[in-house]
Amino acid sequence: MNKKALLIIPPERFNEDELFQPKTILENAGVEVTLASTKTGEITGDYQGKANAEVIFSDASAIDYDVVAVIGGSGTNDHLWGNLELLEYLKQAYQQKVLVTGICAGAVTVAKTGLLSGRTATCYPVDVQINELKENKVEYIQKHVVAHDDIITGDGPDGAKEFGESLIAALR
Repeated sequence: MNKKALLIIPPERFNEDELFQPKTILENAGVEVTLASTKTGEITGDYQGKANAEVIFSDASAIDYDVVAVIGGSGTNDHLWGNLELLEYLKQAYQQKVLVTGICAGAVTVAKTGLLSGRTATCYPVDVQINELKENKVEYIQKHVVAHDDIITGDGPDGAKEFGESLIAALR
């Protein structure tokens, strides 16, 4: 599969399952994966896992990718939800027909762009995230993955494998 994916993680405290499971599934299907964040270099996850951000997301042209995924973790709430540059980046990616996706707090990040207004999505089943969806006029559904043709959201670590598989299905 000659496709490319940009996975965006927070600059600290990403969720290991939400990053590594979809990343492995994508790579095993032949998708070229690039890790991005708000800084480059080694980033430590919620459980001390390590990842290497190769590029700052804003330096990566979204149109070069088939899918952009915002990964969750406790750092996503702190660093990505309110990142206006990232929200604008996701909107531009969407306008360029790039598949925009997010898992856990990453799904909330996608909801904050307004792209899911009046539609359904999932996120981690905690009030702080569900309330963010509601505030952005998104109907919360308690499922591992909610896949629209143009936007996919996942709920968290338990749905990370299914999230990765849904990205592959959409890329086919």
